[in-house]
Amino acid sequence: MANLRLDLTGQLCPIPVHESRRAMERSSDHDIIEVLSDDPESLHDIPALCFRKGYECDVIKSEDQVFTFIISKYKTNPNPQHSNGTIP
Repeated sequence: MANLRLDLTGQLCPIPVHESRRAMERSSDHDIIEVLSDDPESLHDIPALCFRKGYECDVIKSEDQVFTFIISKYKTNPNPQHSNGTIP
């Protein structure tokens, strides 16, 4: 179950990634954040943000084109910027 839920449907880029970043900054370590978005750009932007921060991100696509991002603030890589020299 998510500690924080953001419904950002109807919001266009850059709002979903910006609000997701703010939620990550406000929440505690080990929290789970659920983000809903229907902006196609968020399919790349939110997982890329999580990768840079070292957090896990699962994406659930629904038939109504609303994407659910489950962001786990568990560090999956303690040094994400230098994992393989590339950032998606």
